[in-house]
Amino acid sequence: MPSPTGPHDATTAPTDDRPALTVLSGFWPAATFATARALLAADPSLLLIRHDLTGIRAGLVRRVVRTGSGIVEDEQVALVHGCVSCTLREDVLPTLARLARTGRDLLLLLPDVVEPEAVAAACAHCAVDGTPLTDLLRVDSYLTVVDAEHLLDGLTSTDDLRALGIQAADDDHRGLADVVARQIEYADTVVLWGRHPDGPYDTDRLAVLLHRMAPWAAHFRLDDDLVDAHALTRQLRHTHRHRPETPSVLNRGLQGHALGLHEPHPDHGVVSAVFRARRPFHPTRLHDVLEDVNAEIIRSRGHLWLASQPDTVIGWEFAGGGLALAGLGPWLTALPDDRWTHVDNQRRLAAALDWDPYYGDRHQHLVLIGLDTDPVDLHRTLAGCLLTDAELADGEDAWRTWPDPFAGCFPLAAPPRADSDAAPSRTG
Repeated sequence: MPSPTGPHDATTAPTDDRPALTVLSGFWPAATFATARALLAADPSLLLIRHDLTGIRAGLVRRVVRTGSGIVEDEQVALVHGCVSCTLREDVLPTLARLARTGRDLLLLLPDVVEPEAVAAACAHCAVDGTPLTDLLRVDSYLTVVDAEHLLDGLTSTDDLRALGIQAADDDHRGLADVVARQIEYADTVVLWGRHPDGPYDTDRLAVLLHRMAPWAAHFRLDDDLVDAHALTRQLRHTHRHRPETPSVLNRGLQGHALGLHEPHPDHGVVSAVFRARRPFHPTRLHDVLEDVNAEIIRSRGHLWLASQPDTVIGWEFAGGGLALAGLGPWLTALPDDRWTHVDNQRRLAAALDWDPYYGDRHQHLVLIGLDTDPVDLHRTLAGCLLTDAELADGEDAWRTWPDPFAGCFPLAAPPRADSDAAPSRTG
């Protein structure tokens, strides 16, 4: 079995007596169930927890706990409100706390429409009967499994969950591609399951694409015809890969973490281009090229600043033909000094290391990943949206008066909650 690539492989770890929790996500149940079965086969003491959300909009969830030898629990749970956040608070976390007290390691298999970041936020901030969950167990790894046969179709799908009838809540407007991308990007371990039907080259291309999307993760490939359960367990469990301090993908660049790789030369056709700049974008020129910029892109993400709204960090996410732009709060340079103490230490440090005497911490940072994409053309298009010297000389008071197609879209407020079931509005 191939060796993993990624920065989070731990050869040694401190002694920790808490049971280990592995969180397993993925949009294609056949691949995730097969991985779970292999892990159960290798460890008879491992407990698998799974929640069926079929009846969630009616306020009902089915919880199943099992080992490799059979079902231990099978119960229907009534919720106060039918949503994923309520399921996490009212049943998932209490179940994890209860089973952690048995001293056995746990494998939490997420429903296909649930994003692992929501679980991470709940584990980090919610207590069970007054006890933080992390006092009872150690989150070892967030593992995402993707099916080689369906991955590319999933990432390029223009369907949303509501149209497919699989939304997690009444206000869930996420796209299928958004869910798949976020499951991959939050993971510290990514498994490519099976083979692409068109042959080895296309399977290799998917492996490159996954690495460009989540370069911070450890990556594995599994042949669905032959799985060594014990070898798989050694690669996926007790790895200590999870870093709870790691921010969400949209906040990675703001906190000084890598947002992506700049690999402009195609590898199996996959191109990853990083665009960074200090000058602000002209709102009209940027708006006019959004469709062109993302025309050949599978995934793009990052943050930007508009000259017409110079106080606001704007998050950028594109997947499945839809671009989501959302306010991520104020730039630090726009904050009064007394509010800096309320800002995350990592972000303050990252800003200080890259502070500009004129722009402060404001900058553009985007990563665009596609197949057979021209990175030079991408850079030329985006650079053409930056302010010219003459426009810069006009100053912020003038910039705020310009016509702005994005006016009113990004009120200065707290960033969207990581545990929200809904996603920012998509455009394009």
